[in-house]
Amino acid sequence: MAKFKLALGVLASLLFALAPAAVVYAKDANSKSSASKKQPKKVKVVLRKGAHSTAAAPREKTVRRVITVHGKRKVVYQKVSSAAVPMAAPIPTMGDLAGLNLTRDPLDLKSSVALVLDQANAEVLFEKNSNVALPIASITKMMTGLVVVEANQDMDEVLTVTDDDVDRAKFSSSRLKVGSQLTRANMLHIALMSSENRAASALGRNYPGGLPAFVDAMNAKARQLGMMDTHYVDSSGLSKMNVASAHDLAKLAMAAFQQPLLRQYSTDPKAIVEASGHPMQFGNTNHLVANPGWEIGLQKTGFINEAGRCLLMQAVIEGRSVIMVFLDSKGKQSRTADAGRMRKWLEALKPANISMSGG
Repeated sequence: MAKFKLALGVLASLLFALAPAAVVYAKDANSKSSASKKQPKKVKVVLRKGAHSTAAAPREKTVRRVITVHGKRKVVYQKVSSAAVPMAAPIPTMGDLAGLNLTRDPLDLKSSVALVLDQANAEVLFEKNSNVALPIASITKMMTGLVVVEANQDMDEVLTVTDDDVDRAKFSSSRLKVGSQLTRANMLHIALMSSENRAASALGRNYPGGLPAFVDAMNAKARQLGMMDTHYVDSSGLSKMNVASAHDLAKLAMAAFQQPLLRQYSTDPKAIVEASGHPMQFGNTNHLVANPGWEIGLQKTGFINEAGRCLLMQAVIEGRSVIMVFLDSKGKQSRTADAGRMRKWLEALKPANISMSGG
């Protein structure tokens, strides 16, 4: 009988050791037998908020469980491991699909396309894949601005943002609500400075003949400037069908630089504009314009997935006016970082000004 009681005690100890550590037992020791027969009625799992990790290795989380024991709800916590969700692969750009990202250059630029010209004589100082037509995203808006100012439209005319200006292709955001009213000047200002898509769309719609006529005017101006690798389909640059080569964009920059309004609007670090009678502050998408170390006379940034990060810029470096074009750059700050690398290289150039080529 003593051996039977000893065996029973060992068995009870084993069962206690194998039970989940998180289960909370009732304090009444006499009710063990009845508690073992009851099953939890409800289990609720809540994950505590913690730091997110992008590593692929397993990570630990604290799990809060609510269980029912003897008709009373008890809260217990357990630590569990789960594999982290891997980061999604980046979407390839049109440049990637063409293999342009495989081209190496002496400056190790992050842009698949680069071109630097001497503005005075159009001498090529640096080039890399500069004759390939690629999506140019919001650099399109520089041609939009050029067409608007050359059409001599009333800059004080009030334009209204309509449902037609809402981006239903890429669902890009905008601070301009449908019904917002701004002068043509303010629309142009924030289109160039802040890359405001609805403003650019409104500018095109309010051209004589509407947006189709405006796009025709954009393409006609491109032909006039000798931009033979360029084609436009909208006034905002949201479509991947807006394409140009770096050489073509350098021609656009030289023409746009002749317009004081485009120089001013594109390089203002920030501005307050009236929208439906209410002041709204906008900033520049290119942080270099606020950098006192840069002397920038014209600029436009651009980005859509198919184009990567893009930059068109006129700047004075070591007393020389240059046109810079960077297309299909990888990384949010990569295009301006490439401009910085290019600037250092230009500053170190010998008087001979030997040009460089990366493909």
